[in-house]
Amino acid sequence: MPMSPDATGAHSSGATQRFNFFQRMMLRWRELHPYNPVHVLQLPVPLQPERLREVLAAQLEAQGLTGLAVDRRRWRYRYTGGPAQLALRIVDGAGDADATLAQVIEEEFNRPFAPGPQEQPFRFVAIDEHGSFRLALAYDHYVAGGEAIARWLTRLAGALLDEGPAAVPPRLPPDGARYRHALLRHPGWALRALLGLPQTIGQSRRACRARFERADDRHNAFRSLRLGVAQTRALRAAASEWGVTLHELLTACLLLSLSPLVPRRGGTARRQELAVASIMNMRRDLAPAAQSGLSPFLAAYRVSHRVPEGIALRQLAGDVHQQSQHIQRRHLYLHSLLGLALSVPLRRLLTPAQRDGFYAKHFPVQAGITSVDLNRLWARDGGAPARRFGYLRAVPTGPLCPLVLAVTQAHDELQLGLAFRTSAFPRETVERLAANLLQHVARSSELSSAPSCEPSAAPPTTVVAS
Repeated sequence: MPMSPDATGAHSSGATQRFNFFQRMMLRWRELHPYNPVHVLQLPVPLQPERLREVLAAQLEAQGLTGLAVDRRRWRYRYTGGPAQLALRIVDGAGDADATLAQVIEEEFNRPFAPGPQEQPFRFVAIDEHGSFRLALAYDHYVAGGEAIARWLTRLAGALLDEGPAAVPPRLPPDGARYRHALLRHPGWALRALLGLPQTIGQSRRACRARFERADDRHNAFRSLRLGVAQTRALRAAASEWGVTLHELLTACLLLSLSPLVPRRGGTARRQELAVASIMNMRRDLAPAAQSGLSPFLAAYRVSHRVPEGIALRQLAGDVHQQSQHIQRRHLYLHSLLGLALSVPLRRLLTPAQRDGFYAKHFPVQAGITSVDLNRLWARDGGAPARRFGYLRAVPTGPLCPLVLAVTQAHDELQLGLAFRTSAFPRETVERLAANLLQHVARSSELSSAPSCEPSAAPPTTVVAS
């Protein structure tokens, strides 16, 4: 987290930190539209509002996440400490809890965090289901990455599910990660990525661009899907049998689901491919001690395909696997950072209207996908929680992707969150997309020769965006 250790190894409150490159980009994107992911805990205990407020305040203070002061001119920030200024609202979800949750997430997507001398970048919403409740955390994305939030909320869930006094978790580790640290550890990566940039630019010219009714309309909406235990096990078995990762199989399902919904063959003869971006956590490229910090440390890579009519899901998943593995072996996801770096000086020359469509024009993708496997995260941190709870992520679209599929593995289920810009994907189109996704997921289960078995698959790529 953004604190520096003192000589004894403890955190020194109020230490000033520099924003990393991706945090700076997020702050620039925030000028166009709020950029607020939402993580949701589903807790099988009755809501106790006063205890919830007590636990939340204690956790924020214990983690040192209070009194955030931001210096945009010098790209610095620090947490000055002090009592938590808790932002918590309680909503009645006794009627249709899923519809209530979708409405809450949509509101939090589109509601900016108020700037000021001291910012509060976290908001909580408790949805009371009368016997259980869901707790949604919306956060300004520049302050945290998805894995760090998942770790924190796991500890928070443990405190809320404990019938004894609220447990105060240890602080997240200090965070001073920089992109240059990864490049200094691996000096050949940037050169190889730079030499491969012309090929990537050529590939982007074959991808069809997203279409918007209004480029300046960035309103985000949300739709969720849940895969039960049998479906999840069958999907993992299919990925294992086909020699692909679960993330790659879901990317193929997403491409197949988008194909009938995206008008491209009536456009130019050149732009005939569909492209999907995978947003990944670059902390794996740092030293082990730096891999659990709070701030986001992201990159992205794009896979594209013509998705011809009648292509088999297994073949498409294999093609996605080949592209993904080539990009990751050669670390070509650094192209996304090179492109963003080049966009900074160009951005100053653009009008506000041109800025609205800049990324969609030069990084043409129809959707993004981000995956977090909480089971693996918990295994690295010492084991799964003693009591089960549900976990859902909702990742907003931002300026790069008009639709984002957030995949979360927790226990033996998959939660899928679809965030979308309504100016590019009307709600009725997303309903068709959701139906297509479920159809292709079911189809992959039928094609597997061992759908009910737990896979012994190769480890999936860890990809995260929130």
